[in-house]
Amino acid sequence: MTHQIAVIPGDGIGREVTPAAVEVLESLEIDFEFVEADAGDAVQAETGEALPQETYDLAASADATLFGAAGDTAADVILPLRTAVDSFVNIRPAKAYPGIDAVRPETDLVFLRENTEGVYAGHEDRLTQDVSTLTRVVTESASERLAEFACEYVDGDDHDGFSIVHKANVMRETDGLFRDTVKSVADEHGVETEEVLMDAFATRVCLDPEQFDVVVCPNLAGDVLSDLAAGLVGGLGLLPSANVGPDRALFEPVHGTAPDIAGQGIANPAATIISAAMLLKYLGYDEASAAVHDAVEATLENGPRTPDLGGDATTADVTAAIIDRL
Repeated sequence: MTHQIAVIPGDGIGREVTPAAVEVLESLEIDFEFVEADAGDAVQAETGEALPQETYDLAASADATLFGAAGDTAADVILPLRTAVDSFVNIRPAKAYPGIDAVRPETDLVFLRENTEGVYAGHEDRLTQDVSTLTRVVTESASERLAEFACEYVDGDDHDGFSIVHKANVMRETDGLFRDTVKSVADEHGVETEEVLMDAFATRVCLDPEQFDVVVCPNLAGDVLSDLAAGLVGGLGLLPSANVGPDRALFEPVHGTAPDIAGQGIANPAATIISAAMLLKYLGYDEASAAVHDAVEATLENGPRTPDLGGDATTADVTAAIIDRL
């Protein structure tokens, strides 16, 4: 069976790390058809559209999408692309790897973030020169869908349960609904949960990240807290992610375009290649996914490494080393 993979490099180092991930996938004996499309600042400057309709349509029809990064147009690109795959959950692992100078080398957790609503629903208004408003949207249906996914996730990967991170003590109606719905679904499935206020979580995860495993949270909290966890493991250059929908998914590194090093060939491809490993697992290639992840981990531990990790290797050097280990 041939799987069509949409490849959207975007801007900056996205144009360097995305081809590196494709090169790794091409080295495997799997029947992939890669179809490249444009999005981001450069295509907007050329066409007036940050996300051309043909790119949106490709992501909406492909079996999976591999995305790089977008600059100033990020919100105009990634949010619609998540809509294109009907993504209701964002999966962000934050893991410290051997050989990397991490603040908390014991960190190994996964964020399952609601991906469709909250303050990212897009309901903003400027009422007067002095007053602007933002409407936060939380629905029982979206919270329930995330909770069902979380229960399947922890059951399938043999986790003990998950933490529900929220701010229901202040946002009683919205986060209250989120908390109550997720807890109810977990109880129905017999999945153990604990509740943690998001500000308390921010402190506790820094002091003792081992107390957390799988973290289920609303949209904005998942965005901010996963970036906080990135600081514990060595930076955003090591965080992959998946945006999963009912029938297709989009995979991307958490880092941005890194304009200060773009075009120099020294961008760290690890997060994008781990995202590609997540893509493999999503499509059912568990052994290949584990092999890619192991090859990345061995390369991070033993080198070569890019300058952001204290080495002097190029993106191509690191990619070649990962493929050699495969």
